[in-house]
Amino acid sequence: MLKFIKKIWLRLGPNNFVRCIIACIIVTILGLSGIGTLLYSLSSNLPDLEKLKAYEPRLTTRILDRNDELLLELYSQRRIMVPLKDIPQYTIDAILSIEDTRFYDHWGLDFIGILRAAAVDVMTFSLKQGASTVTQQLARDLYLHKRRTFGRKIQETLASIQIERNYSKSEILEMYLTQINLGHGAYGVGSAAKLYFGKTPSELTIAESALLAALPKAPSHYTPYDHPDKALQRRNLVLHEMLKREIISLDQYHTAIAESIIVKPRTCGVLLGEAPYYTEMIRQELSKEGKRLGLDYLTDGLTVHTSLDLKVQHFAEAAVDSHLAELQPAYRERFIKRALTEICTTLYGKDKAPNFTKALKDSALIDSVFSDRAILQVALVALDPHTGDILAMVGGRDFTRYKFNRAVQAIRQPGSVFKPMAYMTAIDNGYSPTFELLNQDVVLTMADGTRWVPQNYDHSRGGMTTLREGLRRSLNLIAARLVQEVVPPSMVVKYARQMGFTTPIAAVDAIALGTSGVIPIEAVSAFSVFAAGGIYSKPRSLLALDDRFGEQIVKYETQPRVAISAETAYIMTSMLSTVINHGTGGSARWKYNFFRPAAGKTGTTNDFTDAWFIGFTPNLCCGVWVGLDDPQASLGSGYSGAVAALPIWANFMKMTCDSLSDTLGWTDEPFTRPPGIVEATVCTETKQIATPYCPEKMKEVFRQDAVPRATCKKHRRFGG
Repeated sequence: MLKFIKKIWLRLGPNNFVRCIIACIIVTILGLSGIGTLLYSLSSNLPDLEKLKAYEPRLTTRILDRNDELLLELYSQRRIMVPLKDIPQYTIDAILSIEDTRFYDHWGLDFIGILRAAAVDVMTFSLKQGASTVTQQLARDLYLHKRRTFGRKIQETLASIQIERNYSKSEILEMYLTQINLGHGAYGVGSAAKLYFGKTPSELTIAESALLAALPKAPSHYTPYDHPDKALQRRNLVLHEMLKREIISLDQYHTAIAESIIVKPRTCGVLLGEAPYYTEMIRQELSKEGKRLGLDYLTDGLTVHTSLDLKVQHFAEAAVDSHLAELQPAYRERFIKRALTEICTTLYGKDKAPNFTKALKDSALIDSVFSDRAILQVALVALDPHTGDILAMVGGRDFTRYKFNRAVQAIRQPGSVFKPMAYMTAIDNGYSPTFELLNQDVVLTMADGTRWVPQNYDHSRGGMTTLREGLRRSLNLIAARLVQEVVPPSMVVKYARQMGFTTPIAAVDAIALGTSGVIPIEAVSAFSVFAAGGIYSKPRSLLALDDRFGEQIVKYETQPRVAISAETAYIMTSMLSTVINHGTGGSARWKYNFFRPAAGKTGTTNDFTDAWFIGFTPNLCCGVWVGLDDPQASLGSGYSGAVAALPIWANFMKMTCDSLSDTLGWTDEPFTRPPGIVEATVCTETKQIATPYCPEKMKEVFRQDAVPRATCKKHRRFGG
């Protein structure tokens, strides 16, 4: 090409005029070719027409409780889709008055604005003036990078023309008001109104609308949190523009100008939302469901309906915080004294006792021996026994420090709260609560082959003892003998599986004493079977998922199945009611004043490493575990389930039932007795049908086919 031009140039000789014309033509052709090549290159990187037509912004996924109360928002960009009709006209006008006054008159480019900005850029030798219309800003936010270059500006122009060709002005405006960055992670008017004012867009005042309109130019520069003076100045500029363009009246202007900027308190750090252990579990479930359904919870703007009841959750958290605030200081002091004793013994021998009074005042010394592993931890799960819905969940003391959810991830020895599984196995196989076993020592073979001689908690022994009495007093010897003599361990394992336990359970003689670890939520779910009349419902957290338009994607149904007979469930409920009314759980009545129909069981493991209480009413089942993350660490002598866990349970149940029974339709009616159950009065001594001459009698519940047939032969009329 260059040789050809040179050849023509030489043939023209000294004719400068012709040469000049030819040169201009060549330069023009080359220039146009270059511009064409540049435009082709830039346009080839633009989104295709189909992508322009399918606007799908990254939206915020909202996790709601069962009453549609917000628990947490999940997002890559915090954005809420708000229809244009739900945004006040003065909010729209405020933004257009400062960002694009000729929005309805141009087709993507504002030539007057471009000329003005170009003049400023030429005079300042910079690219400071953007002159971008709303459409250009939208094009940049949707498809292009943010760096100020001539190439990007051309692409922005081409993309904005395409957008104007494919969308109406209202559609462009709605997209812009959803897409725009308004600072602090809030994208769109919906999120910004909530972030700064705690309102929906429809509730914004003129002054608040003007503040939002002040932000798009430079959100970090005009943020009311960090630069309130600059925010006020630019807000007032917006109000002045609105007055000048007769969007607002003079009175409205003066009122808005006089209004102070009042924004919601700034939330620092990670936004945990409500019930963080629960919502993190939900997030993990959404991740799995996303893969199955082809969804992305960070961008798809889902509405997640969950089983949690926020009011019930607040009662759970209050009960946990209140009781552990009492337990922790005492445990802390015991832990420190034990640690100091060990240190002194190591350094000085057994004869050197530490000065605890002085040591406990030494904060540096205390910090050196007191660690996170000495923090008491907790798990609480509350279920609706008839659906399996998780109504409340506490997975630990502080989610910001301890992400491990003990309610669904921990595997801890259940101790005596597992005893009902053995008793239930016997009851379901024809034995009655009056069946007796000897309350004397028994030798158990453990999973590792070792032999163990358990003791009752109170070290008592006795004679023949009924199953009801053994469960009421939580007698280890009766529970152990029950497995050795009545129901084999393998059968107890089988029933435990029917009740929803999934962890490995060793089929050994000590199974009834809770030597195999279980997950707290599974233990609570097993007790729910008793309240639900023998029906097991798998714990449910997700109720439904809706898409960004409010259309239901999937609904999660309950998963009920028969676990045990209704008769067995009722008899077990009756026996567990005795635990609360007259047994190891009695403090729920006389100390914590919880008098509604209820049943439950305490649990304490060896060396007081785990403390449990699981109990239920006809409508609510709750379980509490208290311990330390180190399974070898003891809570301390005497810190049994009745001391460490039951108070949380009792306070939670009382607060919940007293406050919400009317709202939820709960009554004080006792547990429903199924048709196959008969109540009979028997002689306390012989366990046969009582006569008028029996000195002590008691009422007991039986299956119809297991009611004692014989009348007491021991206590009869003299001479009869």
